[in-house]
Amino acid sequence: MPIYEYQCGNYRKEFEYLILGGGEPDTCPHCKGAEVSRLMSACGFLSKGSGGETTSTSAGASGCGSCSAASCASCGH
Repeated sequence: MPIYEYQCGNYRKEFEYLILGGGEPDTCPHCKGAEVSRLMSACGFLSKGSGGETTSTSAGASGCGSCSAASCASCGH
């Protein structure tokens, strides 16, 4: 069951929501406002080499999330 990130439209407060059977949150859990929107989340992972050393890190640490570059200028996105 995936956990998605949402943002309250009233207060811009972010929260996570566990999706059970394809449902979405009806209201913000903090203010009970009905204006919520799902945010894009970066996928996090660590890649380990055969000796256990870290060879790469998550795409969320990069400039744009579509590559492992530290700057979007280097990948063109």
